Amino acid sequence: MSLEIEATDVIKIILQFCKENSLVESFNAIQNECQVSLNTVDSIESFVSDINNGRWDLVLPQVSNLKLPRSKLEDLYEQVVLELVELRETDTARAMLRQTQVFARMKGDDAERYLRLEHLANRAYFEVRELYGSTPRDKRRAQLAHALSSEVSTVPPSRLMALVGQALKWQQQQGMLLPGAAFDLFRGTAAGGRDEVETFPTDLDRQIKFGAKSHAECAAFSPDGQMLVTGSVDGFVEVWDHLTGRLKLDLPYQADEQFMMHDSAVLAAAFSRDGELLATGDQGGRIKVWRVRTGQCLRRFDSAHSQGVTSLSFSREGTHVLSASYDSLVRVHGIKSGKMLKEMRGHSSFVNAAVYSADGSQVVSAGADATVRVWDTKSCDCTFVFRPPQASSTAEAPLVGVALNPQNVDQVWVATRSPSLYLMTLQGQVIKSFQSGKKAGGDFLAFTVSPRGDWAYCLGEDGVLYCFSTAGGKLEHLMQVAEKDPIGLAHHPHRNLLATFAADSTLKTWKP
Repeated sequence: MSLEIEATDVIKIILQFCKENSLVESFNAIQNECQVSLNTVDSIESFVSDINNGRWDLVLPQVSNLKLPRSKLEDLYEQVVLELVELRETDTARAMLRQTQVFARMKGDDAERYLRLEHLANRAYFEVRELYGSTPRDKRRAQLAHALSSEVSTVPPSRLMALVGQALKWQQQQGMLLPGAAFDLFRGTAAGGRDEVETFPTDLDRQIKFGAKSHAECAAFSPDGQMLVTGSVDGFVEVWDHLTGRLKLDLPYQADEQFMMHDSAVLAAAFSRDGELLATGDQGGRIKVWRVRTGQCLRRFDSAHSQGVTSLSFSREGTHVLSASYDSLVRVHGIKSGKMLKEMRGHSSFVNAAVYSADGSQVVSAGADATVRVWDTKSCDCTFVFRPPQASSTAEAPLVGVALNPQNVDQVWVATRSPSLYLMTLQGQVIKSFQSGKKAGGDFLAFTVSPRGDWAYCLGEDGVLYCFSTAGGKLEHLMQVAEKDPIGLAHHPHRNLLATFAADSTLKTWKP
């Protein structure tokens, strides 16, 4: 490792490491011990010098990564525009005024200040004293440098590297990093732990057999990819090691044959972002929240819905659970309070899926009434309703699922109970459509998208897995994954590994 590594580079490495490996506690420790809130620069002296000398091409990229008070950010941007006007770079000044968020906010909240800058940028002639008033340019720069330098700090790389070591040790203790596994710090993953190129699976990897009268109704991989959880028709919630196809017996409760359970079929399961919590929902409308490592039920919502729970999702903070149900409702439940906090009404039939938007401000749901609905999380108001194109003019195909597009958070994938899959905006515009080409017997039952969004996978009622390239927009591969009664599928969070399950008492994992 180079000893010349910059502090900000180390911070980026740590952030990537924490995000992809769910090390919330470690990241909090880094913030607390180093007093870092991302407002770090390589050198405060160089940062101040760049401002004093008007090297805005170096200052602005650094500032874009900082969290600065709005007033100081506006002062900085105003200074840059004034100096552009002074240099007669008025086209650039006008572009900056009209295309940056800083000036967009200023225009709405301090119109007089904004209009003065617009007026100066549009004038053919002016005197320099009109630009800066009673405070000369260099003095304004010095004031800016002093104000901004008080908002930033530097962190010794050696201290950050020590904390990375502690984070790795913590991850090993939690069983999230295999003993002896080499961790590539600069990639943010264990060596061999993340597939660099996404591609479709072609071969059977493992097969899990359930009892003769049991089968998986849902499945989900943990965010770190170490666990595969299934919810069964007989109410069992089981944690598997997908590498071996066996139950994880390093979980003491499973080793003692004590399992997480419901009184009826488990239809939905979802992990929190840090992988610590698991939410499961059953056919009777109940939801339970578990601590996966101990199998302890932390919270139960016995009347979450009046009918079966079809979909679950945690909020980004892990404090709320979003659920959808056959009762046509979408609800939000508070883990701390144990109460239903919000309800979204509007679907006229089963709601088969509901997900949070990337920033958590919206909820997107898809129903058997063939509609996608976009809800405001705070008010629960439905802000958009749209339908994907329908192949038949007489009968609308129910929607079997919806998922955010990993490549664009303002777009969603929508699968219909037909041979069609759509990529759409949150306003209902179709970006791309994908067709299986099968005229009968191949309607999609479930779908998922690869972690980076390069592939979309649909499971047909014919037991065939349809693999679509999102870039090429074509069906690239298909294979038979179930002989009869397919149910669903799940994708590994960072490997080219897909799990499919069916009512024939099997769950299969597939690899390239």
